[in-house]
Amino acid sequence: MGTVREVKNHLNGLIVGREKEIDFMLIALIQEGHVLLESVPGSGKTWMAKAFAGSFTGGFRRLQFTPDVLPSDVTGIRFFNPKIQEFQLRPGAVLTNLLLADEINRATPRTQSSLLEAMEEKQATIDGETLQLPNPFIVIATQNPVESQQGTFPLPAAQLDRFLFRLEIGYPTLEEEMKIIRNFRDNASHKKAIQAVASIEDVHRWSEEAKKVKIHEDVEKYILNLVRATREHSMIELGLSSRAALALVHAAQGKAFIDGRNYVTPDDVKYVLEPVALHRLLLSAEGMLVLKPADVLQEISESIPLPVEAI
Repeated sequence: MGTVREVKNHLNGLIVGREKEIDFMLIALIQEGHVLLESVPGSGKTWMAKAFAGSFTGGFRRLQFTPDVLPSDVTGIRFFNPKIQEFQLRPGAVLTNLLLADEINRATPRTQSSLLEAMEEKQATIDGETLQLPNPFIVIATQNPVESQQGTFPLPAAQLDRFLFRLEIGYPTLEEEMKIIRNFRDNASHKKAIQAVASIEDVHRWSEEAKKVKIHEDVEKYILNLVRATREHSMIELGLSSRAALALVHAAQGKAFIDGRNYVTPDDVKYVLEPVALHRLLLSAEGMLVLKPADVLQEISESIPLPVEAI
């Protein structure tokens, strides 16, 4: 049986300087959430998703989004086969355990929305027939910053809300970049290093164990105080929803689990707060002129007192 620690060690050997991002991706897998990776081109988003998927025995599909990708490419289509004179089902990319939706903001809104049912309901409807998706099913989507590209379609708030985390990947440090250059000079060797160190059965077991992680009533109140403070802040037009509150609970449970604990601490909540909350906040017109969402969220986080005892 594979362990979370073995997967983390394997991935940290493949992906340079992304320990926190690996934590968040593991939490998403365990809690059946979805991840949006955002950074400039060439920062290793696709490689990160591929290495992560290759560390497990489950199915993996990659769909490169462009404006001409159709909803049927995502969910599937029923077509007429003239050889057998019957309609046959051709499953789409979502019939897998981990779907890499590469450059999702290059797809049209109609194609983007075809992912909504799959991401939320874990099912796909094709010509009136509903197919259950494999368990687990998670989407790792990548996108480049909208302002750096022409011909992109920003994800609407409803779709952004389907992602458990949005991870903004910055540039590596000098030491990390030197390691990347040395590790990736041979284009073939790093690809061979990817190997499955855990099975889908392991993931199922982790998910069941994570559900048993205890969360004290004081920590629940702390989460709700954070959420409600975003709704009352003068610089925020759209605060966190009840779905966001649940996302914070699940993410904090996942953080406690991968750290080997069976209880959630306030520090777990603070650890996952930014990647859970930032893409769900919408600043007011005045707020956008003077502040960034991260600044407002930090101000709120510092204003809410931590529970004294919450084990």
